[in-house]
Amino acid sequence: MTKDEVLAILKKEGGYVSGAAISQQLGISRAAVNAAVKSLRAQGYRITSATNRGYCLAHSPNCLSAGELRAFLSARRMETVLCLDTVDSTNSRLRQLAIEGAPAGQVVLSNSQTAGRGRRGRTFYSPRDTGLYLSMLLCPSDAPAATAALTAWTAVSVCDAVQEVCGVRPGIKWVNDLILSSQKVGGILTELSVEAESGHVQYVVVGIGLNVNTMPQDLPAEVRGQATSLAAEIGRTVPRAELAAALIRRLDRMREDWPSRMEEYRQAYRADSITVGRAVCVQTAQGMQKGTAEAIQEDFSLLVRRPDGTAMVLNSGEVSVRGLCGYLD
Repeated sequence: MTKDEVLAILKKEGGYVSGAAISQQLGISRAAVNAAVKSLRAQGYRITSATNRGYCLAHSPNCLSAGELRAFLSARRMETVLCLDTVDSTNSRLRQLAIEGAPAGQVVLSNSQTAGRGRRGRTFYSPRDTGLYLSMLLCPSDAPAATAALTAWTAVSVCDAVQEVCGVRPGIKWVNDLILSSQKVGGILTELSVEAESGHVQYVVVGIGLNVNTMPQDLPAEVRGQATSLAAEIGRTVPRAELAAALIRRLDRMREDWPSRMEEYRQAYRADSITVGRAVCVQTAQGMQKGTAEAIQEDFSLLVRRPDGTAMVLNSGEVSVRGLCGYLD
């Protein structure tokens, strides 16, 4: 959209830029530039204008839009980034695009979700204007067992992006929860499509949900005390578009690294783990079992030692860690 392109130019310039220069750069009329500026002002952008100087972006609302992202990502990268105002689920929308032939690296992100999903069918609270809800399409050629490590790789990439923008690094509760101050700040949902006859992975969708500027008191009653947000932890508002762009760049790097840099990501995942060495409660087909998490193994599975000394190896499942997210016993 024209207003997104105008916004990107104003943000990149960081000062006054003439309407003529914008018009020439975008190949549009001066009237179209003026209309775009008027539309941006109506959305809360404070844009000053001065004779013989042009326009200057004085203030931006903390929006998550294509125009905001264009200030941080190249035009070519933005060709496969779909930025929505609202959607039922970014994972669901991206799966539809995958079926329609979207390329690896396609991204869907939204300002809100009406049916955000977590693991095991849970709802992921996705309020408007405060969170980051993003999914990326991956097309690895590995067998399903190998691609299970992608959740761990994604967790490391999210931690990298958060550290880059916010200056704090979340811990990872095996296998997919992101933790700050013993409370959940985000999670990852990985879904894949496998060809039944060959077992070939057709595509993988990794979905990330982060509580960015949501205040703890605004969270649903059932998760208060168990969840937090980045803003609550660092004491300032986080620019969501900058964080989204950093996350996309980190995920792009992850795609380039897969699977040759497995050891590097394994070491990072182990360093970020807040599960190992802690008392845990594991949901199994036989019921809840207690033990101590001993190690993240080579394939990113979790080794848990039961009180009787026997071991169980988890490749997936539900693990609660004592002292985190409300689990006390």
